[in-house]
Amino acid sequence: MKHRIVFATGNAGKMREIRLILGDLGCEIVSMREAGADPEIVEDGKTFGENAEIKARAVWKCTGDIVLADDSGLVVDYIGGEPGIYSARYMGEDTSYEIKNQNIINRLENAKGDQRSARFVCNIAAVLPDGRVIHTEAAMEGQIAYRPAGNEGFGYDPILMIPEYGVTSAELTIEQKNRISHRGKALEAMKEELKRILEEEA
Repeated sequence: MKHRIVFATGNAGKMREIRLILGDLGCEIVSMREAGADPEIVEDGKTFGENAEIKARAVWKCTGDIVLADDSGLVVDYIGGEPGIYSARYMGEDTSYEIKNQNIINRLENAKGDQRSARFVCNIAAVLPDGRVIHTEAAMEGQIAYRPAGNEGFGYDPILMIPEYGVTSAELTIEQKNRISHRGKALEAMKEELKRILEEEA
């Protein structure tokens, strides 16, 4: 039986990355819009995993397919894990990332070296046609830079310095980023899980 994988996102860039990584599962991969699903989703979970599952389950109720959703954000240790699950809504959804990024840098003005540790975290939830849920989670470790740099990313990418490359996440090439990114790694882990499940069915 050939399954369809629906990803709960409308983001074209994200869909490109997902198709690239999950492409060899032999399933059709569509966004929730392409699947005709546009449910009202209230992300009121307390963790990345809970929010990812809320999104996946809402779309699954509309389609009944294998539905994947991710939730991710920046976790900064020095300020108690902020912005965390509130990364998109931090300081208000309409606040520009220039302002958000500068605010985080300002709050870390007294933090030195390892005190500046931070990471992007991504949790992916998959709801299977029978209602079972599986999760994968991965992180991209780094430190908060002293000033923003780079134009390749979006959001908080310009302020997360990746020590092994000596550049921020916004200065990495797409290839480098896919290798080490939190979403890339969580998707790879999810691909292995789904592969196992699809093979069991075959």
